[in-house]
Amino acid sequence: MFPSSKIFVAGHRGMVGSAILRALKRQGYSNFVLRTHSELDLTRQDQVEKFFESEKPEYVFLAAAKVGGIVANSSALADFMYENMIMEMNVINSAWRNGVKKLEFLGSSCIYPRMAHQPMKENCLLTSELEKTNEAYALAKISGLKYCEFLNRQYGTDYISVMPTNLYGPNDNYHPTNSHVLPALIRKFHEAKINGLEKVTCWGDGSPLREFLYVDDLAELCVFLMNNYSGNETVNAGTGKEITIKNLAELVAEIIGYKGKIEWDTTKPNGTPRKLLDVSKAEKLGWHYKTELKDGIKLAYKDFIKAIRNSELKK
Repeated sequence: MFPSSKIFVAGHRGMVGSAILRALKRQGYSNFVLRTHSELDLTRQDQVEKFFESEKPEYVFLAAAKVGGIVANSSALADFMYENMIMEMNVINSAWRNGVKKLEFLGSSCIYPRMAHQPMKENCLLTSELEKTNEAYALAKISGLKYCEFLNRQYGTDYISVMPTNLYGPNDNYHPTNSHVLPALIRKFHEAKINGLEKVTCWGDGSPLREFLYVDDLAELCVFLMNNYSGNETVNAGTGKEITIKNLAELVAEIIGYKGKIEWDTTKPNGTPRKLLDVSKAEKLGWHYKTELKDGIKLAYKDFIKAIRNSELKK
């Protein structure tokens, strides 16, 4: 990409898209074509086709997605599969038909098998069954990355895919039931603290192991890969470090200053037992994460407080 290149960031107001936009601006890019959901509904093929035909972006970061935690994924299976798949196919297909020079597709580590060998390498994709609680979302993301691969193989396009681990940071979703685990814990412990609650109940038994990447670190990788990587195989994005959900909850409570008791509701699902990415490929390409988990949670908590002050939190 050149500083003057015309860049479309799909989903630029979400956590990942906004981080990519910040990274691009920091590196001197300025020619952006951006649309809000009300201006461009990516699930509508006619709107997407007209947008690409009229704007002709040269580079596309496909960060738009319908996302959520275990509750949202398992209770709205059809919605997660349809909306994500239709968005991906519309954008990727229109990009190809309108001569986009390069497209980068943002996926998720949930594409990998539930019981994959840890840490998970990029080539473990489709080697065994998926985690049932987010199967619909995973299938949609697999379809998107495979469509990029098939366009490359059939038509010689230069479309790449990035698979990040669990993300957190500015512009996250802090909804009490539809968010991912880390932002959900931030909200839960903050509200327990200000309401003087003696205990906080968390889902599962606290044993699952998870990896967390600060979203601005991902964004730096996304821009780096757009300029330095081409290939059909996806690239994992993570830290290579993991933490139990129990220890994560204790860390969030400590940062927020909650002094009460933490209890675990074992009637609720744990999800995948362990999910750690092998990030050696990204590191060999020249990228390494910068933000340690404790520092990142402190930054995320500041973002949460800002969202409260701006009355942006959903009840």
